[in-house]
Amino acid sequence: MKIDGKCHCGNITFVADIDPGKVRLCHCSDCQEMTGSPYRVNVSVAKDKVRFSGGTAKTYVKTAESGTKRVHGFCPECGTPVYSTNEGEPTHYGLRIGTIRQRDELRPRAQQWCRSALGWAIDIGGIEPRHEKQQPV
Repeated sequence: MKIDGKCHCGNITFVADIDPGKVRLCHCSDCQEMTGSPYRVNVSVAKDKVRFSGGTAKTYVKTAESGTKRVHGFCPECGTPVYSTNEGEPTHYGLRIGTIRQRDELRPRAQQWCRSALGWAIDIGGIEPRHEKQQPV
């Protein structure tokens, strides 16, 4: 599937050819902290199937529980998380679904790190009331 995306301010853009079957939702505590949300949704894409343009991502290297070092790329202007990849020469990128224009078509096919999942975040379908826009505080 051909996709395109960008950070919030448009400084970093990309195009890619992805397999929608590789969309996954991650409940790990690192993703919770780094997004400020209960989980992160990514799609894995081979390095030769994605092309970044525009600005250069600022990177942050974190060490996973396994000891693996992961490079996280985000826009230095607006702070939008754009991708993660392996340290050294990247082989794959984990593109952040929120940056992809076709995100509504990319339903997660798997969940990982469920042991860290917030109990209420597993099924949000019953949370009421629901509003189409933000309500006044």
